[in-house]
Amino acid sequence: MTTQTLTKNIADLLPGVGNTALLLIKSLSTDCVQIWAKAEWQQPGGSIKARAAHSIISEAIRDGKLHAYNSLLDASSGNTAIAYATLLRPLGWKPTICLPSNASAERKNILKSLGAELILTSPLEGTDGAQQVARELFADSPGHFFYADQYSNAANWKAHYEHTASEIWTQTQGALTHFVAGLGTTGTFTGTGKKLKELGDVKLIALQPDQPLHPLEGWKHLETAHVPSIYNPHLPDEIKTIPTAETFAFIKYIAKQEGLYLSPSAAANLQGAVQVARDIKQGVIVTTLADTLDRYTEVKQEIFN
Repeated sequence: MTTQTLTKNIADLLPGVGNTALLLIKSLSTDCVQIWAKAEWQQPGGSIKARAAHSIISEAIRDGKLHAYNSLLDASSGNTAIAYATLLRPLGWKPTICLPSNASAERKNILKSLGAELILTSPLEGTDGAQQVARELFADSPGHFFYADQYSNAANWKAHYEHTASEIWTQTQGALTHFVAGLGTTGTFTGTGKKLKELGDVKLIALQPDQPLHPLEGWKHLETAHVPSIYNPHLPDEIKTIPTAETFAFIKYIAKQEGLYLSPSAAANLQGAVQVARDIKQGVIVTTLADTLDRYTEVKQEIFN
């Protein structure tokens, strides 16, 4: 067996991703304007980040950059880290994750249970600070790590370009008019948006929080944060700001109306979709729901207790 065949076989052992359901959000839709959302918690690891993680890992294995004798290293607010650890577990490989120390206890416990090595970083510097620590670790010991660098790795947005967009196009039978997504690593918006623009006349609406300190884990306030290099600032047709003070109330509303217990970032995507719906007379709006409220115990208690 050749080395190329062996690495391909290793990549084939990763759990599959994609093909999530597209849900009609009935309480937010009308006869003229529909809002649909991808149920990304159906992915391995429970979030949309499985798509980028799978693409990054698969490409690194095929290129010989990630193997049994080094460790995948990256910075994450939590969900991408969990996706890495979940996907690598069948191989017996354990990632090294630089994680802001104020990440939720659930995320830390999940990562520890999956065998990930955690390096906790400054809570005040968020994922920007975690990235700096990861870069320093890699510079000091390049032979020990494959630095995944999800914020700069083209495999991140390509996962959505090659799969997420095509799923949405097929599921809506090409009828969507608007795609809406928040900006974090920007992979979901960049990859999905780029492909949808090629497939049809689709308006792309990017979302960001209304302030630097906000409850939308994984999202970036672009004016005050390091902008990922994979982001194309010319891609959005419009950037809308989400009033994050209203997000928790919106989570409660969606839970009551739809029976969906959404994470803050997932709810914020729907908030953005509602803003778009108010601006148009007719259309089909699609967004993504990154994950559920299961990993946000403190948020859940604050909202429902």
